[in-house]
Amino acid sequence: MATPSKTPPAYSEGSIRVLKGLEPVKQRPGMYTRTDNPLHIIQEVLDNAADEALAGYGKKIKVTLHADGSVSVEDDGRGIPFGLHPEEKAPVIELVYTRLHAGGKFDKGAGGAYSFSGGLHGVGVSVTNALSKRLEVQSFREGSAAHIAFGGGDVTEPLQVRPIDSGERRQGTTVRAWPDAKYFESAVLPVGELTHLLRSKAVLMPGVTVTLVVEKTKETQQWLYKGGLRDYLMQTLNADPVIPLFEGAGHADKNADNFAEGEGAEWCVAFTEEGQPVRESYVNLIPTSAGGTHESGLRDGLFNAVKSFVELHSLLPKGVKLLPEDVFARASYVLSAKVLDPQFQGQIKERLNSRDAVRLVSSFVRPALELWLNQHVDYGKKLAELAIKAAQTRQRAGQKVEKRKGSGVAVLPGKLTDCESKDTAHNEVFLVEGDSAGGSAKMGRDKESQAILPLRGKVLNTWEVERDRLFANTEIHDISVAIGVDPHGPDDTPDLSGLRYGKICILSDADVDGSHIQVLLLTLFFRHFPKLIDTGHVYVAKPPLFRVDAPARGKKPASKMYALDEGELTAILDKLRKDGVREGAWTISRFKGLGEMSAEQLWETTLNPDTRRLLQVRLGRFDLQGTQGEITKLMGKGEAAARRELMELRADDVEVDV
Repeated sequence: MATPSKTPPAYSEGSIRVLKGLEPVKQRPGMYTRTDNPLHIIQEVLDNAADEALAGYGKKIKVTLHADGSVSVEDDGRGIPFGLHPEEKAPVIELVYTRLHAGGKFDKGAGGAYSFSGGLHGVGVSVTNALSKRLEVQSFREGSAAHIAFGGGDVTEPLQVRPIDSGERRQGTTVRAWPDAKYFESAVLPVGELTHLLRSKAVLMPGVTVTLVVEKTKETQQWLYKGGLRDYLMQTLNADPVIPLFEGAGHADKNADNFAEGEGAEWCVAFTEEGQPVRESYVNLIPTSAGGTHESGLRDGLFNAVKSFVELHSLLPKGVKLLPEDVFARASYVLSAKVLDPQFQGQIKERLNSRDAVRLVSSFVRPALELWLNQHVDYGKKLAELAIKAAQTRQRAGQKVEKRKGSGVAVLPGKLTDCESKDTAHNEVFLVEGDSAGGSAKMGRDKESQAILPLRGKVLNTWEVERDRLFANTEIHDISVAIGVDPHGPDDTPDLSGLRYGKICILSDADVDGSHIQVLLLTLFFRHFPKLIDTGHVYVAKPPLFRVDAPARGKKPASKMYALDEGELTAILDKLRKDGVREGAWTISRFKGLGEMSAEQLWETTLNPDTRRLLQVRLGRFDLQGTQGEITKLMGKGEAAARRELMELRADDVEVDV
């Protein structure tokens, strides 16, 4: 019997599917929220309640974990408006929960509902709604109470409005959500994380009462802080501070040139000699667990103030050089920044990316600490002693490593522009595509800790090259000698004591050729230096593809913004339009390659640790064997048929920049 031939599925106009409403969230929830558990979708509701308090309209937030698995968040703010939207002709309360990019936080102009807020992407509570089996909202405002309910993101009980009964609260919002377990690895809400989050909200909003009720255990916890950051840090510290806590606050006034009125930060810093440092940062009350540019500003301000004090009093021993991490190593802190228009990395807002936040926070922290240190010279000397001790320990460690590898070491390649520091943990080497980009990188880098190794042309595909033939290739020989580690296999135990750089960064153009060079270098490291990936030493730098020169707008001066790709470029242009910039008043430049960037641009976008984007290379969804299989399919010489099949099946999923 003849076997029917397989006909490939038809690809036509009907094959293109347009996702509407909240479908994109349900299809790809991981793009919009954290999917290990439902805490983040509840946090979106909590952030809205906190934003009301931050704006001065609420004094109470209550979170209840109900026995049926649902969670409710109640506030006494202004209540979500439920009248008809003037353009959309639908109730505003319905739009907020059923439309992506609909919210009150985009309106930043004079008289905007929220001057400072954490919710900025406009996909917050609509994501909560999309990923919940049921969601109920009650809003009390202007003498009326409104109720609406949703199921899987769709309206199941249309909006009902009635007069507020006597005895009912006059204003506020209550949201109750039943998270849908099918979207999460675990449907259980981590109560410890939620408790920490609620307590921190209370710390950051002195005078606001935050309550947590657990129905199953009938347990109630309540937080109301009047002492703010200082009391919180003292309660959380694991050891006694060396000097009294340094606390302060600074916010721009209406005459500030570079920042909007109200932008600034509050902080409390403690320096301890032992114990695990406590480090927490927030932007507009949103916890930024992965830090970001506001933390970089705090570090910069602390370092420059201590360095200035040390130089003023001639405290630095000969041969010792202070670095920011020497001052920061034993610092515990709570930092709360207020930024008018924060840019976060990803929807879950774990890291602040706003470049201006470095200068914003540093400009308030540095003068405040300089003044305090010079008013308390004895404490200043204790702090300087702590930083100098850390610097000496770091330098001794670097010298030990250098001594171990001193004899019989291969001569470093001539085209390597090395860094001055011998501190392996702090040092970085950039493997740069092309000599011209290498020249810009050499001029723009931090000479203290950043080394540059330019690579000419395409690197050899080493997937099927025997280890003893690797050094026949000059580029690979130079890479191995520069990093100080010999080629090895996954089961070997290589000597990593000769490693010269804590970060090995692949830096190639943001185009197709650059991606190819990146893949060839990743192949080299995965095949012949796997322990460097295992131990987290290999990184990929992400230079931008576009630069946007924006004119001055309102209080904001003319600025340059950078976009990694088309998607980020579209987001920047949308933001400029929302800021009221006339269409076409901006200028868009596309970088054909790294060589087109000036040294200053390369530093600002790709080399500066405070503002760059650097991805650590790790094994992804595949294990070691799975990854080897995938790379064999992509890089193996005898795998042309498998690659052709892959391209025929998946080519339409890829956007190629040619």
